[in-house]
Amino acid sequence: MAKKTKTILCVDDEQDILDILSYNLRKEGYTVFTADDGEKALQMAEKVKPDLVVIDIMMPGKDGLEVCKSLRNSSFGKDTPIMFLTAKADEIDEIIGLEFGADDYVTKPFSPRKIVARIKAMFRRVEMKKELHSEQKAVIKAGGIEINRITYTVTVDGEEIKFLHKEFELLYFLMNRPGMVFSRNNLLYHVWGEDAFFVDRTVDVHVTKIRKKLGAYGDMIETIRGVGYKFISNGKT
Repeated sequence: MAKKTKTILCVDDEQDILDILSYNLRKEGYTVFTADDGEKALQMAEKVKPDLVVIDIMMPGKDGLEVCKSLRNSSFGKDTPIMFLTAKADEIDEIIGLEFGADDYVTKPFSPRKIVARIKAMFRRVEMKKELHSEQKAVIKAGGIEINRITYTVTVDGEEIKFLHKEFELLYFLMNRPGMVFSRNNLLYHVWGEDAFFVDRTVDVHVTKIRKKLGAYGDMIETIRGVGYKFISNGKT
């Protein structure tokens, strides 16, 4: 049986950027669809169910952050790898982009070869995660927390709490390994991927948000000073 061609949706309001991306990605054998604004991007994503989305942040109308958030809240885009390709190069912009659910963040101007390499790395991580998750528990319970990888939901004392994509992945990773201590770099590697270039503060920001959403159970994610974090299964019950 022939291997299915990966489909990529590229979104940018600059036609020359779309042309460069389309040309280089098609050369690598990918099927490429394009959109020049946020609304068209969401319509196209729902129609073609892309395997990966490359999107600019600064666009008229619905910007890239809004599109990313909408994809993460949809049935067709909640698990789709998303790469931001943007001129916004400040660290705070990168952190905001990741908080909205992006998997990678590349600034303009960019090298087409670098984009292709990063996309290949993202697809490798997706396959590795599929293999890893097939060996892990679908549902994990600790205290009043229940995390379900099949339905992609988190409940706290029976109430479903909305988690962004990376918040879910980080909590799941820690809950699946109770008592094990992970450095920030280790968590970046396992949750964001070996080829994703993010800062340690990215993990801290996500942990803070997760703790807030867990409420009384937030202290089950313990800070190990000078090292990183671990999940303790004997927190508040």
